[in-house]
Amino acid sequence: MEQINLGDVTITRVWEYYGPVEMTPDTFFPEIPKEVWDDGASWLTPFFLDPETNIVNSAIQTWLLRSEGKTILVDTGVGNHKERPYSPVWSHLETDFLANLARAGVAPEDVDIVINTHLHVDHVGWNTYLDGRHWVPTFPNATYLMSKDDFDFWNPENGHKPLLGRGNQNVFEDSVAPVHAAGQTQLWENNYQITADLRLDAAPGHTPGSSVLTLASGSDRAVFVGDLLHSPVQILEPDTNSCFCEDPAGARATRHKLLGWAADNNALVIPAHLGGHGAVEVVRDGSKFATKGWAPFAPYSEQG
Repeated sequence: MEQINLGDVTITRVWEYYGPVEMTPDTFFPEIPKEVWDDGASWLTPFFLDPETNIVNSAIQTWLLRSEGKTILVDTGVGNHKERPYSPVWSHLETDFLANLARAGVAPEDVDIVINTHLHVDHVGWNTYLDGRHWVPTFPNATYLMSKDDFDFWNPENGHKPLLGRGNQNVFEDSVAPVHAAGQTQLWENNYQITADLRLDAAPGHTPGSSVLTLASGSDRAVFVGDLLHSPVQILEPDTNSCFCEDPAGARATRHKLLGWAADNNALVIPAHLGGHGAVEVVRDGSKFATKGWAPFAPYSEQG
């Protein structure tokens, strides 16, 4: 496993999946003109776009943090054995995620805190595992931090009609409700201080309860932005959303705000799904942004 240290916090990338997500750029990012992808072909391939199939590549990964003696997971991917009738690319996976976590030195019972930046299908899957015929919490000693706004929005009892339609079907029932029933959730609002170096803040737009995790330790800064960025193209074109953003205007405003903060504070931007080196530093470029440098994580292909 690759890891870096920022101040007193250790960050390790734990893989679940890397590869095609069965969507072309114009489907995934309908607001980004084709010429932007064409102009970026030299640096978008192969980590973010397959040049032969014109299909977007994406990583499903968990960020493992160690801070003040606590073991913290940021997002838990897709999970195994999950029934996802309207998200077939994520249905009935069989991955080595827990073995990869073990290689990073962490057993499920070691985890103190699980952060779900939002409650989409590919961020909460390993919250639970199938024990016989029942979904039970994967991390028995952890507190699961979930935004109350997202918890309420995705709870099917509340009858919301998301833009995602049925794409999140079964997710609340098999990956959120069992943890809540076990008494392991902490539903927070506005912001939540985890350690002296780590703070959660509401960042609505992608979903009503989307959140970001800010790391400030010594002189080092980083921000885990979840799905505010699915592709580095959105750094160059920050007004463009993925097709999954519930509040497009809110997502644009939040993306501009966070990228601006990262540029002004020399902070590492760590999205949920970037392959390649996984994280990036940005600089302002007029009203837009540009990449300054990539994190030192080894690209996926180099990890075998």
